Amino acid sequence: MNWNRAELKARAKSLLSGSYWYAFLVSLLVGITGGSHHWGGGGSAGGTSGIGGDEFSLWMGLLALFAVIVAIAVRVFLGFAIEVGGRKFFIQLPEGENDLGYIGYGFQHDRYYDIVVTMLLRGIYLILWTLLLIIPGIIKMYAYRLVPYILADNPNIGHSRAIDLSKQMTMGEKFDIFVLDLSFLGWFLLGALALGIGVLFVQPYYDATNAELYFKLREKALYRGITTPEELTL
Repeated sequence: MNWNRAELKARAKSLLSGSYWYAFLVSLLVGITGGSHHWGGGGSAGGTSGIGGDEFSLWMGLLALFAVIVAIAVRVFLGFAIEVGGRKFFIQLPEGENDLGYIGYGFQHDRYYDIVVTMLLRGIYLILWTLLLIIPGIIKMYAYRLVPYILADNPNIGHSRAIDLSKQMTMGEKFDIFVLDLSFLGWFLLGALALGIGVLFVQPYYDATNAELYFKLREKALYRGITTPEELTL
């Protein structure tokens, strides 16, 4: 029941052969609304003296604050549900389905609240661990990695249970998952050389491979009795 990188990636390539552009659109939308955000501030070089400069700095600061608030709102109220819907798309891909309607999967009224709350808790935990120390934050990032996939299987599984189940499913797997990520580094660097646009075309391959990883870890979890088909509504 062990997995290897070559097998996952070969399977992902095979699945994308007839559905690449559908997958591209899904990955693009997930990336736009749910990609990583880089928080930080920029200083001014050389400085501007006088009241006019202070007023300009104030307005720029307010504009930056507004942009951050909008970005957070988009991420929470749109990005979380779209990310889970995107994972659902890739989960269904092996079943011969490439329905773009899965993007709206997380917005149905009986799913939306649970998805947003669970993903928000996951994000808060990651931020707190990262503020503690960078390395624990990275470890927890891998521990919580399967949360959106678990929610794609069962959005109503429960906030704590989704996070706890992801931790159990990734136990002893984190380093191998990290190496799997490293195996895509060359692809993403190559994509970045094409004015960064090439990265967009690599993302569906990465997303499909991660869905294949989830299948393997889910299968192992079912075998070990960590979860059940009923819990994941399989």
